[in-house]
Amino acid sequence: MGSRAAALIIDQLILTVVNLLIILLVFLLDYANIGNIASVTGSTMPLAIAVIVVFLLNWGYFFVAEFFFGGKTIGKRLMGIRVVQDNGHSITWLSSLIRNLMRIVDMLPASYLLGMLLVFFHPRHKRLGDIVAGTIVVHERKGKNKKQAKNIEKEVESRGLSKNDLNLDEWTIRSLGKKEWDLLKIYAARFHQLPLEERYQLTQQMTAALLPKIGIDKNKKDIRELENILLVLYLILRDEWEFEW
Repeated sequence: MGSRAAALIIDQLILTVVNLLIILLVFLLDYANIGNIASVTGSTMPLAIAVIVVFLLNWGYFFVAEFFFGGKTIGKRLMGIRVVQDNGHSITWLSSLIRNLMRIVDMLPASYLLGMLLVFFHPRHKRLGDIVAGTIVVHERKGKNKKQAKNIEKEVESRGLSKNDLNLDEWTIRSLGKKEWDLLKIYAARFHQLPLEERYQLTQQMTAALLPKIGIDKNKKDIRELENILLVLYLILRDEWEFEW
């Protein structure tokens, strides 16, 4: 709960600063148009726009950040936590929308008291929004896999690869579960440890198991192309699965 509280404080401070800047801008515009900062009767349009922007910002910030940035707001990123679905996959737009709409209830009666109580007493530390949306807040995995990740990233960079090299739709990515991720983790961990002949054998076994699931014919690829596919697939699934409960 400490990490979540700290993340929320950071996010709220950011929103407060932005809100104050918007209000200040409205008064400056009013002063420029009317010549009297105390008078707001001349034009209510800037004020109306500011109210709409502040509302959308405060209620849309968490939804947009969590969905488009891997379950992380700025506060969550700084605290090393993220939101994922109960099954371990990245949060969907619907889950993010439901989760953040439920903030209205979690905030009751004040200062997120209901949400904090639920997080404290729930066995998996969920607030009401998490329970309804089927999501959970987790710590990102650190430490022991950092060296392995850097080695794979260097290998990918040296080969000129990126996640965009595999044009997989969202449905295909989500059809690959923890079993496939565990296989790719083993492959990545052993990639630089095995002699070439053994690595090629492992690559053949891995691609025979995984490529049919993403609609790629391994028989039309040479060994380096197969390695490239597995390395890129590892990077894609790492974004989905690399966290710590």
